[in-house]
Amino acid sequence: MYLNNYQQLKNKEVFIIIFLLITSVVVRIPAILILGDADLDNEWKILVNNLINHETLAFRNFDGNLIPNLYMPPLYPFYLYFISIITPEQQNYINLILASQILLATLSVFLFYEINKFFFSKKISFYSSLIFSLFPLHIYACSQISSITLQIFLFLLFFYLFFNLVNKKGIIIICFFSIVSGLSMLIRGEFIIIFFISITFLYFFFKTSLKNILLIFLITLITVSPYLTRNFLIFDEITITKTLGYNLWKGNNSNSKVEGSELFDYSLKSKINKIKKDTYYQIKYDKIFFDQAIKNISDDPKRYIILFLKKVLSFLFIDINSSEDNYYNFLHYLPVLFFGISSLFGIILYDKKSLKINYLILIYFTYVFIFSCFFILPRYKLIILPLQIIFSNFLIVYFYKKFFYRKGM
Repeated sequence: MYLNNYQQLKNKEVFIIIFLLITSVVVRIPAILILGDADLDNEWKILVNNLINHETLAFRNFDGNLIPNLYMPPLYPFYLYFISIITPEQQNYINLILASQILLATLSVFLFYEINKFFFSKKISFYSSLIFSLFPLHIYACSQISSITLQIFLFLLFFYLFFNLVNKKGIIIICFFSIVSGLSMLIRGEFIIIFFISITFLYFFFKTSLKNILLIFLITLITVSPYLTRNFLIFDEITITKTLGYNLWKGNNSNSKVEGSELFDYSLKSKINKIKKDTYYQIKYDKIFFDQAIKNISDDPKRYIILFLKKVLSFLFIDINSSEDNYYNFLHYLPVLFFGISSLFGIILYDKKSLKINYLILIYFTYVFIFSCFFILPRYKLIILPLQIIFSNFLIVYFYKKFFYRKGM
C-alpha cells in the first residue's frame, strides 16, 4: 500500500515536471518567431566573427591589428562560436542559438522547481515555477541573442548545487558546484563576489569542512585558469575583464540616470584619443573611466548617493523614468512591480531561523547593492526575479496559515 502511494506521488511529480517543461517550450516558440533576433548584434558579432575568421577572441581592431579581448566576459562568445561550428549557415545558425536558449530557459524552470522544493510543498513549487516560466520578461529574454538566458541557467544551477552540497557534501556535488562557479565567473564578473560569499557561508554557517572549501576553491580556479593564464600572458594581469571603470563611470557621470549614460564630454574624449593603440589599450581605457567616475562621486557625493538610492528602488521595484520603449507595457511593469513589493513583505515575514533563506537574502541584497553601484538595465531584473518569487512565496504561506490552515482547510 505504501509503495503504491509512493509510486502514485512519484508519477504525479513526473507529470508536473513534464507539464512545466512542455509549457516552457510552447510559450517561447511564438516569442522566437515574432520577436526573435535575426542576426548577431554589436559586440557579439565582432567577437564571434574574430573567433571564426581569425581564431582569436578580440573586440578592438587598430589598423588591422586585433587586440585580444578584455572587454566582454568570454563564456557567451565561445558559446555562440561553438554553435557556429555545428551549423555555419547563417539562418540555421541564428535559429539554433534561439532554440538552445529555449532549452536553457526550460531547464532553468526545472531547476527553479527543484530549488523551491527545498523550502515549499510540491504544489507551491509547481505554481511558482509556472509563474517563473510564464513571466513575460523571462519569455522575451530567450528571443534575444544575449547572455542573460545562459546566465540565469548557471545562476539557478549554482543554487541547486549549493543546497545539494549543504545536504549531501559528496565529491560529485563539490566538483559540479565548483565547475558551475567557474563558468558563472566567466559570464558575469560580479559573480566572483557571490562565490566568495557562498563559500564563506558554507564554512561558517553550514559547517562545510575546510578541506572541502579548499577543494571547491581549487576546482573553481582550475575551471577559470585557462582564461586567467591567457590574460596574464598577454596583459601581465590576472583578470577576466577590464570594464569595472567604464561600467562605474557609465552609471556615475553627469548625464547618468538609472540606466546609465554613455555620453562623453570633450575632456574625456581627449584623454581617450591619447591612449596608445596597443595590446594594453583596454587596461588604460578602463583606468581613465575609473578615475573619472571616482572624481565625479567625490566632487558631488550627494547627487550620486541619491542616484544610488534611485537605482536600488528601480532594481527592487520599477524604474519610473525608463527610456525603454516597451518598459511600461502592462505585461512587463505589473508583474515586475507586484513581485518587487510582495517579495519585500515575504522577507519581513519569513522564518528568521532558516540559514538557507538567510543566505538567499544576503545574495539578493548583494546583487542589488552591486548593480546599484553601476547602472540598471531592464533585463537585469531577471537576475533577481527567481529570488523575488521565492520570497513572495513566504507571503503566500503566511496568509495561508493565518486565514485557512487554522480553520482546517
